Amino acid sequence: MSLNVVHLVGRVGGDPELKWFEGSGKCVCTMTLAVNRRSKNQDQPDWFNLKIWGKTGEIAKNYAKKGSQIGVKGSLEVETWIDKATGTERSRPVIKVDSLDLLGSKKDAAEAMPDYM
Repeated sequence: MSLNVVHLVGRVGGDPELKWFEGSGKCVCTMTLAVNRRSKNQDQPDWFNLKIWGKTGEIAKNYAKKGSQIGVKGSLEVETWIDKATGTERSRPVIKVDSLDLLGSKKDAAEAMPDYM
């Protein structure tokens, strides 16, 4: 039995980028996600690279902005490539997102807070 499922909730690190592929008509949205890791002294963010394909990617591009809180479910993949400058093999982990939940933004949270807090 194998299992490769990732669930993350965090804040978008920068505005998402959408790329269309000619011929196939497919698109992919890429973005980073900061997820706080609890520690005794302070929260430390872990950064994840996300790839979101198709209609879900279009939704991410249109509605997820820097600072927005989102939830994602997907699988972990390792991308590999040859560095053009050095000729060495490089790799990085990427979360291939299957589902996306738009949970709000820092602005939305601030507007919901009462003035006395």
